[in-house]
Parts: sequence; C-alpha cells; structure tokens
Amino acid sequence: MAHEIRFFNSMGSKVMPFTPLVPGKVSIYCCGPTVYNDPHIGNFRPVVVFDVLRRFLKAEGYDVTFVSNYTDVDDKIIKRAKELGITEKELTESVIEEYRRLVSEVGSMQPDLTPRPTVYMDQIIEYVKDLVDKGFAYQSGGDVYLRVRKIPGYGALSGNSIESLESGARIAIGEKKEDPLDFALWKETTEGIRWKSPWSEGRPGWHTECCVMINSIFKSQNGYIDIHGGGFDLKFPHHENEIAQSVAHNGNSLARFWMHNGFININNEKMSKSLGNVVLMKDVVEKYGGLSFRLMTLASYYRSPVSFSEETMHEAMTKKEQLESTFRKASICLIRNGVDPYQKGKASEPFLASLADDLNTPNALAVLYEDQKAVNATLRAKEVNAALLLQKFSVFLEELSVFGLVFPRIVLTQEDLKLLEAYDEARNAKDFALSDTLRAKLLEKKLF
Repeated sequence: MAHEIRFFNSMGSKVMPFTPLVPGKVSIYCCGPTVYNDPHIGNFRPVVVFDVLRRFLKAEGYDVTFVSNYTDVDDKIIKRAKELGITEKELTESVIEEYRRLVSEVGSMQPDLTPRPTVYMDQIIEYVKDLVDKGFAYQSGGDVYLRVRKIPGYGALSGNSIESLESGARIAIGEKKEDPLDFALWKETTEGIRWKSPWSEGRPGWHTECCVMINSIFKSQNGYIDIHGGGFDLKFPHHENEIAQSVAHNGNSLARFWMHNGFININNEKMSKSLGNVVLMKDVVEKYGGLSFRLMTLASYYRSPVSFSEETMHEAMTKKEQLESTFRKASICLIRNGVDPYQKGKASEPFLASLADDLNTPNALAVLYEDQKAVNATLRAKEVNAALLLQKFSVFLEELSVFGLVFPRIVLTQEDLKLLEAYDEARNAKDFALSDTLRAKLLEKKLF
C-alpha cells in the first residue's frame, strides 16, 4: 500500500485521497444488469473499469470485497418472458449464464457476490417498513413512496436542487403521490412475479433493491461501503435515490466514494435503440475477441466517452496480438533456458502510480507498452540473458495481470522443444527453405 491513491468522487465532484473505512480492506458495489435480454457493449464498460479498479487495489495489498448484482425482477423481464413464452425464472437464468460467460470473455473476474432482489425480498419488505415507521415513507393505496423533501441534502450527488427538480416534476396517471418528487419503494401489481407485503401484493422499486442488498451484505459496516460504482447514466435518479433511502434508514450516504464511468459511443454517435446502432457484446466477442474490447476500453480515461468503431477495434486487436506475441516469445525463451517464466513479480512504479492517480489507464497502458519494448529488446540480444529477461518479463507479466490481460500459459512438450531446436539450427545454417517450413509449423502451434 505504497501509493497515495486518489479517485474522482462524484459526491463533491472532485478528486479526493482514498483511504478505506476498514484498514486494509475495501468494499465495492457496482450496479449490474437487468437480466432480460442480450447485454450490449455499454453494459460492459463498467465490467472492465471496475475490474481493473479491483485488481489494482488487490495489487496494492488490499483485501477487496467486490459485489455486483443481477436485477432479476422488473417489468421488462415480465414482458420479455411473455413474448418468449417462458417463465421469468427461465429467462433470467439464461441471461445470467450468458452474461457470466461474457464477463470471463472480456477478462474480468466474477464478483465475489452476485445478489439478486428475489433472494432478498424479506429484507426489502423490512427495509421499506422501517422507512414507513420512521415517517420517511408513506402508503398510498397499495403503493409505498419515499418523501423526498424529508431527506436532508437530496440532490448532492447529481447536483440537482429540489427547486430545479420541481419545475419538471409531474404525477403520472395512476400514481397516488403526495408530491411529484416522491418515488416508489413498493408498487402494487397483479401481473408477473409478486410478493405479499403489509401494503399489497407487489414488487419493490428498482432504487430500493440495491441499497437493501448493500445494507444486508455490509451490515457490520452499517450499510456504508468504500466505493459504489456504475455507469454515468445511473447517477440520477438511481444512485441519488439509493442515497436518499440510506440516509433515511441508516443515517449515511451509502458509500464514501461514488465512481461513474462514461458512455460508449458508436462512431462518435450516442448508442441508442432509436438510432438502431446498439452493438451486442456477444457479437463483439465473436468478431474481435473479448480482450480486444478490453484494450479498446482501457485506452480511454474511464470518465470520458469511448468511441467504438471498426478502426478502434482493429487497432485494439493489433495491440492485443502484439502483447500476446511478446508474452509467448518470452515464455518460450525462459522455458528453454530452464527458468519458470511465471514467477510472481511487481508492476513498475510508474504503472502503479498512474492507476493510483484516479485510475488513469491510458497512462498506465503507455507504461505497459514501454515495458513490452524492454522485454522485446532483451529477446533480440545476440545472447539472451535469461536472468535479465526474467526480471523484465515479471514486471510486464504483473502489469498484464493488473489490466486483466491474461494469456494462456505456455507448456512445451518434448516435441515442441525439438521443433524449436530444429528451427534454430536451420536458421543458423541459413537453410531458409527448411527454416520457413519449420516456422510455419511453429506458427500453427502458436509457438512463434
């Protein structure tokens, strides 16, 4: 834990020194997907960004608990399940399975915990009941709403004042609110999956689900965590309304740091269904590979927009192939010299310092490419110094690991070793025809 870590905190809109609430431990919650259809690439920017945050903090010596939810109860889920003629459970399970596959494809670790609202319904009902009992929420018919004006500091995260929100607030047809600013904690319904509660048969509001799950999982911290993450679009109303409930229930703002990633644009245009330019994650993985998408994402500062295009993806593919080639060649060289290439190393000081500076992945990536050059230069020497190569490679390898760019480890068989030896002999003897033939075989086996 050598570096002073600083992150941009959306609560206050400034870069602040990061110190965990519990020494040596970091708690992170990142809003996950509503599991009703195939995820698009916008869903996967936080999957990459907050995975690198998690890996970096672990590299700094912290014990990190990373939680990301699946929203498995929603009107969209009910509608989609009806269209497909399957149960809501069947739909959510199949979408979650595919989502987990894609998380691995882009090189991210699965979360430590993946809570679902359907599993926490008893806690959700108790939480809402507490807000009603305290006078922060009220029943109206079969619905329950939060009194926004009773929440001190409402709007602090998003910068929206009560006055500015008032001007655009309306009560929709069928809603029975005291005030247009109030939002639903519980909604009565006769359609789809629903639960019995003191107010009606119904479902919880989306904003309530996340804060209840955080409160339940991090009970020992009074439902207060180090970092709450998600896409910029969740800042308001979702995250603002999560905070409102936590203030009412626990007297805290749910998280000390609020971190939000920027959008992914398509050819510099906003990605939206109305424009018909939504790109599915599974298609990107199939066409370019998940690690290429990861590199494309990391090449931009996490709070800035990323422009997805054929050009940016092909550039990322090339970079990924070059990194893997260096990894492969150095691994093979060390193995042939009787050295274990995969010994635990430490990332370079400039690399870690870049990530400590508000997760500056473009700067850290530039350091990685410099360290890649150092490995390549060592490999090109007439007589390779195995000790020096191991030193350079272990730095490069750890930086790849922190970025989640993990390539398959090389294992050489006796046949592979003979083939490599034969290639070296043919090349030294200037037998170009034979060396070309052997090189083709090595390329086929991904040993060159």
